[in-house]
Amino acid sequence: MAIETSAKPQIPELLERASVPELDAILGRKFPVLDDGFVRVVDYMGTDAAIVQAARVSYGTGTKKTREDRGLIRYLLRHQHTTPFEMCDIKFHVRVPMDTWRQWVRHRTASVNEYSTRYSIAIDDKQQTPADAWRTQSSLNRQGSDGFLDTTVGEHLTTREREFQDLGWSIYQERIDAGVAREQARKDLPLSTYTEAYWKVNLHNLLHFLWLRMDTHAQLEIRDYATTIGEEIVARWCPIAWDAFKDYRFNSLQLTAAEIAIVQATMANGKDAGIAEAESRGFITRKDGVLKLNREAREIDTKLNALGIDLPWS
Repeated sequence: MAIETSAKPQIPELLERASVPELDAILGRKFPVLDDGFVRVVDYMGTDAAIVQAARVSYGTGTKKTREDRGLIRYLLRHQHTTPFEMCDIKFHVRVPMDTWRQWVRHRTASVNEYSTRYSIAIDDKQQTPADAWRTQSSLNRQGSDGFLDTTVGEHLTTREREFQDLGWSIYQERIDAGVAREQARKDLPLSTYTEAYWKVNLHNLLHFLWLRMDTHAQLEIRDYATTIGEEIVARWCPIAWDAFKDYRFNSLQLTAAEIAIVQATMANGKDAGIAEAESRGFITRKDGVLKLNREAREIDTKLNALGIDLPWS
């Protein structure tokens, strides 16, 4: 015998896709970087609200005030609770020189699909260096630069750069015209050749990328890309998270245990005690009465100078 019931079938709840009007307004817009590069947003998922929702799990729309959302996001970032930030994803289309792209893809926390010169003809654009933009090698940082060459020297280098790039392209084109396979014809293209890629990453990993690549120690070219992504795109996408990132990571200072010990010794017992503590930890050495600073000593110098604190050896 059939039993009648008045229960109605459950209709799945329809969810409206979260969006950010400020980011929607620039979807597909190319932000120029370097002489012929660009960054643009293709798509995204999640907003500041998604971070809050993930953290609260049972969060319901309208049950919390904006200032409470801001406080929660700042708490999460300040205490390095990273998972909620992984709930936001963004996909970029980038055009970047190959040498810069090499540094970019060292961050193995994104999904990448790059323009293939095995299937397609290489992009006939190269990053070129203005005469006043040739940097000198840093004497303190083996992988960095410090200052610029004289423009007269730079003009010669720029001319030679253009000659080299033109020759490289003509040899590549000669091979293609002769029927050489694209995968082999490309092998002598200069690293200044532009490539393009789609790069999809979650907000947590993106902020880590920006923390490293916006830093003044990063190479200038990739720093330009990172700064554009941060200031032009992430600031529009998740403004609360972006402000928290700048406060608690990018513009913050972190002191090591050794650095704290040097500061404490100086404050408690004076300059000589601070120097003695630094010597005991190998931060400084003496030669003919002259103090020689190692890299860690110079780093703490930079940190505390930003706070207006003079170290014993300053």
